[in-house]
Amino acid sequence: MLELAILGFLYDAPLHGYVLRKHIAALTGHVRPVAEGTLYPAIKRLEKAGLLARATEPGSVAAPRHVLTLTEDGRSELRRRLAEPAERDITDENRWFTVLAFLRHLDDPAAQTAVLRRRLAFLEEPSSFFYDGDRPVRAEEVDDPFRRGILTIARATSRAELAWLRTTVASLEAQAG
Repeated sequence: MLELAILGFLYDAPLHGYVLRKHIAALTGHVRPVAEGTLYPAIKRLEKAGLLARATEPGSVAAPRHVLTLTEDGRSELRRRLAEPAERDITDENRWFTVLAFLRHLDDPAAQTAVLRRRLAFLEEPSSFFYDGDRPVRAEEVDDPFRRGILTIARATSRAELAWLRTTVASLEAQAG
């Protein structure tokens, strides 16, 4: 998820590491804060793989600053990861939001639709946070008001996302012709 976010934000524009960290924190920070000890090793891995380049520019007050730019290989890698997200990128809501944040970088509406259809299929499967054996438990079946709250909120969120997915898939299919 972190590497995808790095590639996605750098696809938009070259950034300083500090600004990149702020962008990633805005996207995922409320759930998974980005520590420097996590971000900078990821940047170095991507740089070593030839997916991004670093240039040094003079600092306005202090030390020189590093500007990160996506290479052509990095742009291709981002598009590949978006077109072929891992299963957990589809099923984990926070990872899904990272994919969704950059899905516009796939130029092909059919490829975008394929990714959205995977999420749609996942959401259409009956599931719950709580089970009675193998059977998903519904909010109306739970006496605990807090668990009922979890299930009620999840159902509302899922319904909203399903409606958005169906509308967006129909729109992309109409574009594709």
